Amino acid sequence: MVNSSAGSDETKLDVITIGRAGVDLYGDQIGGRLEDMGSFAKYVGGSPTNTAIGVARLGLNAALLTRVGNDHMGRFIIEELDREGVDTRGVRIDPERLTALAILGIRDQETFPLIFYRENCADMGLVTDDIDVDFVQSARAVLVNGTHLSRPDVFATCWKAIEIIKAAGGRVIFDIDYRPVLWGLTSKDMGENRFVAAAEVTHELQKILPMCDLIVGTEEEIHILGGSTDTMTSLRAIRARSDALLVCKRGPEGCVAFAGQIPDSLDGGIVGRGFPIEVLNVLGAGDAFMAGFLRGWLQDRPVATCCEYGNACGALVVSRHGCAPAMPSWEELQIFLQGQDWPYRLRDSAYLEHVHWATNRTRDYSELIALAMDHRSQFEDLVAELGTGVDRVPAFKSLALHAVERVADGDLCFGLLLDGRFGARALEQAADLPYWIGRPIEKPGSRPLVFEGSPDVGVTLREWPLHHVVKCLVFYHPDDPKQLRTQQDQQLLRLFDACRATRHELLLEIIASRHGTIDHTTVSRVIEHVYDLGIYPDWWKLEPTEDPVAWENISAAINRRDPFCRGVVLLGLSAPEEELIASFCAAAAFDIVKGFAVGRTIFHGVAAQWLAGDYDDEQAIAALTANFRTLVDAWRIARSGCKTEVV
Repeated sequence: MVNSSAGSDETKLDVITIGRAGVDLYGDQIGGRLEDMGSFAKYVGGSPTNTAIGVARLGLNAALLTRVGNDHMGRFIIEELDREGVDTRGVRIDPERLTALAILGIRDQETFPLIFYRENCADMGLVTDDIDVDFVQSARAVLVNGTHLSRPDVFATCWKAIEIIKAAGGRVIFDIDYRPVLWGLTSKDMGENRFVAAAEVTHELQKILPMCDLIVGTEEEIHILGGSTDTMTSLRAIRARSDALLVCKRGPEGCVAFAGQIPDSLDGGIVGRGFPIEVLNVLGAGDAFMAGFLRGWLQDRPVATCCEYGNACGALVVSRHGCAPAMPSWEELQIFLQGQDWPYRLRDSAYLEHVHWATNRTRDYSELIALAMDHRSQFEDLVAELGTGVDRVPAFKSLALHAVERVADGDLCFGLLLDGRFGARALEQAADLPYWIGRPIEKPGSRPLVFEGSPDVGVTLREWPLHHVVKCLVFYHPDDPKQLRTQQDQQLLRLFDACRATRHELLLEIIASRHGTIDHTTVSRVIEHVYDLGIYPDWWKLEPTEDPVAWENISAAINRRDPFCRGVVLLGLSAPEEELIASFCAAAAFDIVKGFAVGRTIFHGVAAQWLAGDYDDEQAIAALTANFRTLVDAWRIARSGCKTEVV
């Protein structure tokens, strides 16, 4: 079977990477044995897959040619590639084999235990019939990895792709990617072993050398390709069989490239400077180097520039946990190269880490419209008023999900705010839907801020699905007493740290009007203060106001302090529908405002009638749908009629 998702036949691809695609399970604990790991983070893995993601993040059009199993892990890989913008037309779904896995750990700066689970795995099931000629010809280059030259069928598949791209005038990139265990040369528990001399491996790898335009490897990989443990001797042996640009990666020392005759020493080539930073994890560094190098090479930049891009990308990745998720964006790479005073422990730069996080978020939102159904205390008050029990509230929240589906009709700009108490069943039902999901973490009405669940908010968030956006409502006025502000600040810092550690986006909701007077600077002062703390919310949820000066100040504060912020959504404060609609025009004039997340204005009356037995399920869904659609239409009318470009 062929996956028919992302990509357009009319799009000219920069590169198709061919070969390994699996799931990496990275030990969360650092500095211990793999035997002692207690939990693991799940990432996309496999050298060509990592490189495809890296290239896509750097702004090129990348595709992957591989096989994944018809299993949960295979679907995860395809979905992640789609989110990253990698063309998946070449990803075949193997009905018989399972997706490959790798278990990895970080013991110390030189020891990275690694176990490959690749016995008859899906990506090694590639055959020549999997190659679509038109698809390969749509690319400017193909990248082949050494692992997929280790078996006859996958070798033949790679060779066919090479012949097609060369006939079409394209280029061939060879990532030597030598893993002795995958050639059967070491015991299965020695996946981290990078070199075992083997004449038969050298013979197989050298078969494709005359077809290559770029060859990249570490010194150990140069040794296996050239057939000698002397680097210069191996380089000369490779040059005798290939006119390709040869690039030797040297870790913290950078790299050296050879465009022509091999000189007497490594320093005689084009030397790309390294970056002196602390190494956390070398796994994935080579894939990042390749992505960075290709960002320059495929755009015909000078070799020295290609080397700088490659070395910088490698440096960024070795400073982080994981391979594919650590790949930098183009914006991040430029910022890194422009900086001169990065800390040796690179991940200590809060700014660089924020740029990495914010520029690599998937799915952009030009608009976000959500039905807010995360209320808890309000439903408790309502059922107390009606004299009914809270046991029916979860069913009502599930009805709201149906209303969102009817209004959204597949539009990914829609979403729902749901809590884990009354909304747990609806959250489970929403797991298979494509819509934005936000979820509250605060205890209702708490001031100072208190979190639901564990006293350690990070423990709570580890149980949440990664796509759930953490919503935190804080009653915060810039003129609050100092002690109160300090308590709230400490909680917000804990929350922000936990969100980043658990890979959840954060929506910060500010209500200032309950505890002080409001003018056109009040909310913008809170926003400035939050940024001063070092907190960068992905989203802001703010009170509606018809004051354009207040919105000018809010917009200026966010754009100045975090140009990568996703934007602002309006809350409703249970305002009458007419009043809320009247406030839309003032907010809609500012591009930073993306939509709204309104609840009681839409659902309160409907909930009362349904809980009282006056509405059945279908009547409640219809009423919720009508109320929600009224606000959606009003917002979009305001957006189209009032939007101006404001600096």
